[in-house]
Amino acid sequence: MEQKRRKQFIKIIISLLLVAISFLLNVDMKTFKNILYIIAYIIVGYDIVLKAGRNILKGKVFDENFLMTVATIGAFCIGEFPEAVAVMLFYQVGELFQSYAVDKSRKSVASLMDIRPDYANVYREEEVHKVDPDEVNIGEIIVVKPGEKIPLDGVVEEGESMLNTVALTGEAVPRKVGLGDEVLSGCINNDGMLKIKVSKEFGESTVTKILDLVENAGARKSKSENFISKFARVYTPVVVVIAVLLAIIPPIIIKDALFSDWLYRALSFLVVSCPCALVISIPLSFFGGIGAASQIGVLIKGSNYLEALANAEVVVCDKTGTLTEGVFRVQKIKPIGYSDDELLRYATYAEGFSNHPISLSLKQAYAKELNKKLVTKTKEISGKGVKTIVDGKTVFVGNEKLMKEYHIKFQKSKETGTILYIAINGEFAGTILIADKIKEDSYKAVKSWKANHVERIVMLTGDLENISKKVADDLGLDEYNAELLPTDKVSWVEKLLEQKSSNGKLLFIGDGINDAPVLALSDIGVAMGGLGSDAAIEAADVVIMTDEPSKLASMIQISKKTMRIVRQNIVFAIAVKIAVLVFSAFGITSMWMAVFADVGVSVLAIINALRILRIKKKV
Repeated sequence: MEQKRRKQFIKIIISLLLVAISFLLNVDMKTFKNILYIIAYIIVGYDIVLKAGRNILKGKVFDENFLMTVATIGAFCIGEFPEAVAVMLFYQVGELFQSYAVDKSRKSVASLMDIRPDYANVYREEEVHKVDPDEVNIGEIIVVKPGEKIPLDGVVEEGESMLNTVALTGEAVPRKVGLGDEVLSGCINNDGMLKIKVSKEFGESTVTKILDLVENAGARKSKSENFISKFARVYTPVVVVIAVLLAIIPPIIIKDALFSDWLYRALSFLVVSCPCALVISIPLSFFGGIGAASQIGVLIKGSNYLEALANAEVVVCDKTGTLTEGVFRVQKIKPIGYSDDELLRYATYAEGFSNHPISLSLKQAYAKELNKKLVTKTKEISGKGVKTIVDGKTVFVGNEKLMKEYHIKFQKSKETGTILYIAINGEFAGTILIADKIKEDSYKAVKSWKANHVERIVMLTGDLENISKKVADDLGLDEYNAELLPTDKVSWVEKLLEQKSSNGKLLFIGDGINDAPVLALSDIGVAMGGLGSDAAIEAADVVIMTDEPSKLASMIQISKKTMRIVRQNIVFAIAVKIAVLVFSAFGITSMWMAVFADVGVSVLAIINALRILRIKKKV
């Protein structure tokens, strides 16, 4: 795409130079001047003429390429060589602006290939064989080593481990699995070795379904047609028919009328009919809106998405990394008989020598170097927590099950998140809450979306019900659905798409690989670019580079302003164009006056379009 635009830009520059040279030549060098005009025309306009010819052969006669070709060839026929080149130059400049607003990276799934497993270690004849995942049968046993992706869905037959499920759920906390637990392809095995009995073939596995959803969801979205193309379907045949009638009928019905005079008027009519103001100002308006968006840290991948934002009706959000920070931190410390620092110190020493996110959260909050000599006899109680000796004291850190197993009386916490219960020397010492934190910007975002007439705000997340409910309640969302896999999110988005109005648009905001299918399926997919995965960014139509969801409200404002300016330019350009066409048909205005009027309209439309760039100061 960049190379194509570069070539187009070079063609325009060369043509402009040739036109400038011809203007500087003496009048008596008319033949040479005309040759330069023809060369300039061929350089800048040959592709338009070829497109018109191809489209005629395909039965698509009346489009903007045909209009440009007929009008410019007509200009050559009546000896108006500069106008012929100028008309084509205007059109190509407009096309160049439009190319910047074209969608550059639709539904690319290249980044998602990272979650597709390359191989599977399968037990056969009492040996482990490395094979392609699609060669593994249901019921066979596969071995997944630490650091490897789980290649197929199945059930754990042997071993325990923590699974990184970000690729599927988008949630940062690893999931602990053991004997009898179901595991899904696409997850990464963090530590222990697992033996898994395969329950689904590779073609039916979760990771394959996700990839298929991204690849196919784009086909369900209708692509916005370019306004110029739709306008030309009606406008072009009308002006061509009028021009033909203008050349033929007056000499027949008007006494002493010369056919050559009316042919000149008809060809002038065609030259004037070129909608230069529309051709350049409309793409430029969208380009200005996209430029204004980029200055506030938002990338819009096409003018059709900018237009669609003006009709935002439903906003659907992921939770982790979108509305929340996506990083788990110590949020509250509630000690009993100890200070906050003391309770945090014991908990950090007890958990501090592992790489589990809980341990990392504690160490971040404690922010001091740990002395390994103070910790002895650490014992991990599977699925419950740890028991260890810290500085001569027996410390228990874990969940409610750990407290009950050691018969420690404790106060049940009503907080939402990961609760660590701590006991020292058999006595309950308090709790520490570790949770993901709602972004401060999310409160502003929800408020501003509603202020911009978004009728429904929905959260879809793979996180637990209680955590999701608290986030939804705190932010004042209209509804939420929790504990969802990517396939579930797609189902919900499909339902919401059916429920919205015919003109309304559904926006989905997400940041993870698991969000890629719904980003592709939604009317407008919005990815959080700073923290979001490459796959989500590639699948999205809009990327918020600053990870601030409130920027979406700014984008809706820019979109609405852009569409107002586009409509102003359309009405203004068409009104003036009709007036000039009428004057040209009756011979009231000369060719140069008509072209000058057309250029003047274009300049005014361009100035109006550039106002969009000032929006950034207000949002």
